[in-house]
Amino acid sequence: MDFIEPILYIGMTQSFFSGLLVATKRPYTIPNRLMATWLFLFFSEMVMALINRNVLEFYSFPFIAFTYGPILYLYVVHMTDSQKHFSFWNLLHFIPFMVFFVVSVIFRQTPVFDNLSGFFLSDRFISLRIVYGVSFFLSITLYSLLSFVEIRKHQKRLMDTVSYTSRRITLNWLKILSLTFYIGFLIMFTFGGIQLLSHVLPFDPYVITFILIAFFAFVYSFYVIKQPVIMDQIIPVTGSTENIEEEKHEKYARSGLKDDMAMEYLNRLVNIVENEKLYLNSNLTIDDMSRSTGIPKHHITEVLNEKYNRNFFTFINEYRVKEVINRLSDPKFNRYTILSIAFDSGFNSKTTFNTLFKSFTGLTPSEYRNKKDDNR
Repeated sequence: MDFIEPILYIGMTQSFFSGLLVATKRPYTIPNRLMATWLFLFFSEMVMALINRNVLEFYSFPFIAFTYGPILYLYVVHMTDSQKHFSFWNLLHFIPFMVFFVVSVIFRQTPVFDNLSGFFLSDRFISLRIVYGVSFFLSITLYSLLSFVEIRKHQKRLMDTVSYTSRRITLNWLKILSLTFYIGFLIMFTFGGIQLLSHVLPFDPYVITFILIAFFAFVYSFYVIKQPVIMDQIIPVTGSTENIEEEKHEKYARSGLKDDMAMEYLNRLVNIVENEKLYLNSNLTIDDMSRSTGIPKHHITEVLNEKYNRNFFTFINEYRVKEVINRLSDPKFNRYTILSIAFDSGFNSKTTFNTLFKSFTGLTPSEYRNKKDDNR
């Protein structure tokens, strides 16, 4: 037994039980099913690698890795849009997997990939090896990039939807892990290139794949189990689903709203926010604002973007910063900590508060309070 086999056993155990936990997590959502499938595929690849090494050679080169990128991307797509249904067309992402699966089984008894030292061997399979290697690299690169872009788009949409930040909805963990996922495979490709050209490495770079699988099986399952349905966090389910089907088609674009009506909407928004202090609600969303003002959500977004040069997040948090400034200037709040004042003014994150406060005033909250104290 060489050192790759303990890694396989660890990875198999980790991915199987992680997949089992995710598969049984409620609610039974499409993202959870996709992630459970991904984890079970991790398990399957390591089982087949173990069998292929020690019992029966039933494929000539690995092919399951062609599912990793597509499943990660589809997980991101469905996580950022919980109303989206799984389509038959999604299966097109798995065409490379099916192609290389068939080819691998057809040539299972042929030494297509004995090791990297024979990658450029001038035989009838050299074209297949090159196509396989390039396709694998492009698959990981393309789907990692698409996943990253989808998460960034989701986070940008949130700025027009909610007035707060939360790990439950921003999916920062997924953005970081998507980047780490790609970097991990990039390291494997780099070591593979070094071995291919110089043959100086004392190990097969493919073992890095199994190390990555064991790592990601643990980390992804940990965060997936903690991750709730995003739509439930933005629009709490209270027994009413009014207009959800219609509202999901609203777009943040110009709707032909006339200037006089747009200014009327803007004045109504400002007056209600200032007079009723809606910003003190730390979980304020654009749905809450729409119900309070009677203005459709897409018109709120358009008016703020086009007439006020703000997104919803910035619009509300500027009022929260002003509220903190007013309280810091009031002697009766001297006995309160800055953080307690910030939370009482509508913020729910220390990091977000510090960042926005300094952006608005040019000073940190502590610097601002000290400066106020010196001027008294």
